[in-house]
Amino acid sequence: MSITRVGIVGSGIMGSGVAEVAAAAGYEVVLRSRSQGSADAMRAGLLKSLAKQVEKEKRTQDEADGIAERVSVTTHLGELVDVDLVIESVVEDLAVKKALFAELDSVCKPGAILATNTSTLPVVEMAMATGRPDLVCGIHFFNPAPAMALVEVVRPVTAVDATVSAAVAFAQACGKEPVEVKDQAGFVVNALLFPYLNNAVRLLEQGVATKEGIDAAMKGGCGFPMGPFALLDLVGLDTSVAILDALYEEFRDPNYATVPLLRRMVTSGQLGRKTKRGFYDYNR
Repeated sequence: MSITRVGIVGSGIMGSGVAEVAAAAGYEVVLRSRSQGSADAMRAGLLKSLAKQVEKEKRTQDEADGIAERVSVTTHLGELVDVDLVIESVVEDLAVKKALFAELDSVCKPGAILATNTSTLPVVEMAMATGRPDLVCGIHFFNPAPAMALVEVVRPVTAVDATVSAAVAFAQACGKEPVEVKDQAGFVVNALLFPYLNNAVRLLEQGVATKEGIDAAMKGGCGFPMGPFALLDLVGLDTSVAILDALYEEFRDPNYATVPLLRRMVTSGQLGRKTKRGFYDYNR
């Protein structure tokens, strides 16, 4: 399974980040968004990221120009017809992802690998929405994709060895450290991370300490680069609730049951950095 041309579906930070990583590794990248405005915004974000790297002398201008030239943006899913690998990074909603995979299956050439960047949803569900379940896997990059070394390569029971091997080789070519994981909710990182984040909110709700105090304790006591509330705001509180709900649905473990305070904040629209307000205020 030779991969030279990669399609990315999704207009968020992850989509553009994965596109940058793939293009920097020498792949031709087609970045698809639903609207021209978001497509243009993704390209502008990519150019801004590359400009910062040139300014900090992490890349030369020629390198940055080469990366930018290898990325094209489109609003048409049909532009992915000749890619060898598609990575979707759309909203964490299983129904939306299954519908997208069915559409990708009808658009992409036979033999193309269809991958999801989901952080917790069952990959096998997306695989079975296609006529090529053997060619579907998870390739889970972490945010921000250009900076984070880990990629979880998720093997659903339907995937053949060649699919998983190609995904691992792709991640390695992108300079990442792939870890092959079972298709189980949360995989490795989120299955361990989100009970911790959820329990931090529980401590806040119980009045054990302030959010600032809990963040300072975990940074100073455990050496974490970021406290749980700053991290929740970065991930997005809505995304966090969706991940916890998926974990609880699969395992029924009380540690995965979303703390009421966290759900109420999502209901009120306080989603973290993306809305400029979450556990902290980012309007200043």
